[in-house]
Amino acid sequence: MKKGMLSFIMALAIMMVLSACGTSQETSGGESSDGGEKKEKLRVVTEANYAPFEYQDKGEVVGFDIDFIKAVAEEAGYEVEVVNVGWDPLFVEIKDKIADIGLSAITINDDRKQTYDFSVPYFLSTNKILVPEDSDIKSAEDLKGKVIAVQTGTTGQEAVDSIVGKNNPNVKKFENNNLAIMELNSGGADAVVADNTVVEEYVENNPDKKLKVVEDADNFAAEYYGLMFPKGSELKAEFDEAINKILDNGKYTEIYNEWFGSDPDIENLKAQQAQ
Repeated sequence: MKKGMLSFIMALAIMMVLSACGTSQETSGGESSDGGEKKEKLRVVTEANYAPFEYQDKGEVVGFDIDFIKAVAEEAGYEVEVVNVGWDPLFVEIKDKIADIGLSAITINDDRKQTYDFSVPYFLSTNKILVPEDSDIKSAEDLKGKVIAVQTGTTGQEAVDSIVGKNNPNVKKFENNNLAIMELNSGGADAVVADNTVVEEYVENNPDKKLKVVEDADNFAAEYYGLMFPKGSELKAEFDEAINKILDNGKYTEIYNEWFGSDPDIENLKAQQAQ
């Protein structure tokens, strides 16, 4: 066989191998090895310091939100890759369309809706106050004159600012709620204001810290979490439909029960869709 012909055949063989490898590693579109259509994988960004919604366990991001997004994505026909990027960066990634979905117990409000699109609500929450058991703080009004720790950029911070005044030096802002609670435990703050589920979970799991939760429905209004999308994302309609399906078929209740040991208020969540 001539040397030129041999080189041509070898080159052709290498091209065929590379082509086959490229097909087997395809992650979206086309067909899977079992003949079915492959699912598109979406980038979901979160801040995994917010137990029980999202937190890290042995290097893996887990929590209620994680089980929820996996169930919704499956219903919508997608796969998801959940990436822990931090609170502020997740907003940047969604705004710049680097990521497909933001997921981190994100409250839907009018200010955020100017920049982002949100799914229908999937969780009802409210802010509460975490204090030592012997604290004299009985309501939000008692926070005046106290040192309060909050996670920056959250509705907890907004609620505190509305009570004690914006840029009040007694309000300590932290990157996440874990750091805010550490500040309380070390004596550097008199109270922490955060979502009810977060502070209640902490008290239950840390009885040695001798903390309690103070509720004030008059000053802390009900809030609703939603999936956050880049403005104009076509995924919103698909995920709204998928969320409603798991609300109706019992899958959402199953996940909620597993994490919180009680039944969710499905009617309340559905009613918010008409707002």
